[in-house]
Amino acid sequence: MIDSQSLPYRPNVGIALFNREGKLFIARRHDLPGGIWQCPQGGIDDDEAPQTAALREMGEEIGTQNACILAERAEWLSYDLPQQLIGKALGGRFRGQTQKWFVMGYEGEDADIRLDVHEPAEFDAWEWVEPNALLERNLGFKKALYANLIPELAGLFQAAAKDWVRTSRA
Repeated sequence: MIDSQSLPYRPNVGIALFNREGKLFIARRHDLPGGIWQCPQGGIDDDEAPQTAALREMGEEIGTQNACILAERAEWLSYDLPQQLIGKALGGRFRGQTQKWFVMGYEGEDADIRLDVHEPAEFDAWEWVEPNALLERNLGFKKALYANLIPELAGLFQAAAKDWVRTSRA
């Protein structure tokens, strides 16, 4: 058995992508059993700024970078993998991830979203939902993480969105 405490956290970004109606982008992982839903996220490359990683990951996972960063969560958020995934997930090299979360405003059209641009595709379905509706989905072991995070991210969006919605429609 691997001692998870000896492993580091993988630097990661999370993306809370909102449309102009205040709905949150969520996607279903095709590689996990049970239809696990999540927001886009991904690793930060060496010497890459978190903001750059967030836009890159968005492009890789959903096929578009047509968004602007509206806010970012001040603190990093770390989570541990469940014991059964230690040594298997994340290349077996990490105990979990430490994430910098960004709130983004989507400035494209739904037709711009393409889940098939990256091989292999991470997601097989996506939706715009009210932020709290994400908590009604199967979130796997990240349910508690999202339950604590979504109200804060929705609040950051609400605080930043007034000017964005007005300027994006001008």
